[in-house]
Amino acid sequence: MNKLLIILLALQLAGCATARTLDAAKPGAPVVYSGTRLDLYAMNGGCCAKDRFGAEAPGYPGVDLPASALLDTLLLPLSLLTVLGVSFQATGGL
Repeated sequence: MNKLLIILLALQLAGCATARTLDAAKPGAPVVYSGTRLDLYAMNGGCCAKDRFGAEAPGYPGVDLPASALLDTLLLPLSLLTVLGVSFQATGGL
């Protein structure tokens, strides 16, 4: 049962709308709850997800919606800072 859960989670993350929109970097694309918005857009018959969000919608947006909503909620503080124009100059190592 645990193996099935891990496989399902891996498949979910591979097609996660939030993960797709995070690396899309399309100017003017939504940032706050972007994955959830992409799923809802696809579920309502949106035609041009790539043009609007910079990423293709997942094949099964209804299945992806709960995971995207959770991840978007966890990333909300960073999304809001991005919208406000705060940038991070994070570096690692010595």
